Amino acid sequence: MTVLGHLRRRGPSTPGQVAEAERQRPQSLMRVFAELEAEGLIVREPGTTDRRRSVLSLTEEGRRALERDMAERDAWLAPALETLSETERGVLALAAEVMERLANAEVRAPEDG
Repeated sequence: MTVLGHLRRRGPSTPGQVAEAERQRPQSLMRVFAELEAEGLIVREPGTTDRRRSVLSLTEEGRRALERDMAERDAWLAPALETLSETERGVLALAAEVMERLANAEVRAPEDG
């Protein structure tokens, strides 16, 4: 679902771009890409500028699978959130905002030396 979500948010991407965004090594995700492609959830096509590089895209079936997964999560989450106080929901909203900023932060590792 993470790969499908990436392709939905960012559009067609190379395996390297997906791996980098997910903080993985491309080799670590090759099996995932192959399984998603075999299930018809993504397609792999040659790149337009460099035909040796493949570009992954979400298929309509992949989009539907992602939407089903999100609907199932929402169906669980809505009643669960209702059990929390207004203050607790506010804390969660703030935490989600902070986590989003962290996930999108461009942080460089310190250099050795």
